[in-house]
Formats: sequence, structure tokens, C-alpha cells
Amino acid sequence: MKNLFARHVAVAAATICVALTAQAQTTVKDPWARATVAQQKASGAFMQLQSAKGGKLLSASSPVAGIVEIHEMLMDGDVMRMRAVSSLNLPAGKAVDLKPGGHHVMLIDLKKQLIAGDTVPITLVVESAGQRETVEVKAVVRAPGAAGAAAHKGHHGHKH
Repeated sequence: MKNLFARHVAVAAATICVALTAQAQTTVKDPWARATVAQQKASGAFMQLQSAKGGKLLSASSPVAGIVEIHEMLMDGDVMRMRAVSSLNLPAGKAVDLKPGGHHVMLIDLKKQLIAGDTVPITLVVESAGQRETVEVKAVVRAPGAAGAAAHKGHHGHKH
């Protein structure tokens, strides 16, 4: 009888895991963060997000940073400016690139140097149809010379 009960519990647990996976509405591709030098206190994280039913990226957090914000870069006359945004729209079924020179996740007040080859855990909070979803991301740290470094260089002097 004990074995039968244990099997039922195992089947129920597996079913719940499959159901939770099926509910996942947001997928993440190619997450990475830019490596830093020893005293650098900020860096960016980049990835491609896609929401099956559409929604909004509401926030991000990471144990490697005191502050994590969703940022955008845009031209203001002849000057490239960066600012935090309250959310980022994720149109249904459409890939949204978080990339150098555009929208990205800003890691501020870094607690340690980000070294190429390391992994940075980032938690994203996405809202879709009134439901909140937490997406765990493992961003691989890439060397400062990685693609797009020139577009992202404005962060070195960024103050909060």
C-alpha cells in the first residue's frame, strides 16, 4: 500500500511539474552579461525574450547587484541617453531583443567583478493576462570586447 501511495504522489508531482512548464509563457534565448574590470560597479545584461501570449517585463533582480533595472537607450538630438523604464512590452509571439544600444537589464552596485566565463543569475518578473511569471535566467559573462561594446560604453560613467 505504501508503494502505491508513493507512486501516486510521484505521478502527481510529475504532472504538476509538466503543468507548470506548460504554463511558462516567456522564453529566454542567449542571455549574457558584459564582463567588468576590478573597480567597475555597473554592467549590462542582454538576451532575447519572447512571450507566447504577450505581456510586460516588470522587473529584474540578481544577487550580484544591489540594484537591477530595465533600461532603454535612445537618441536625444545628437546625444545617446540611457534611462530606467518601469516595464517593457512583450508583444505576443514576437521576439524582443535586449541588446547593447537598446533595451537591456542594468546591473548596478555590483557586489563582485563579473569575469568572462562566469554565470550571472537573473530573475525576471513578467506579467501576462494578469498573471505574474518568474523566469530564472543564467547569463554567461562575456569579455568586454564582445559584440556591441562600443554601443554600451556609456554605462561606465552612468550614475544613480
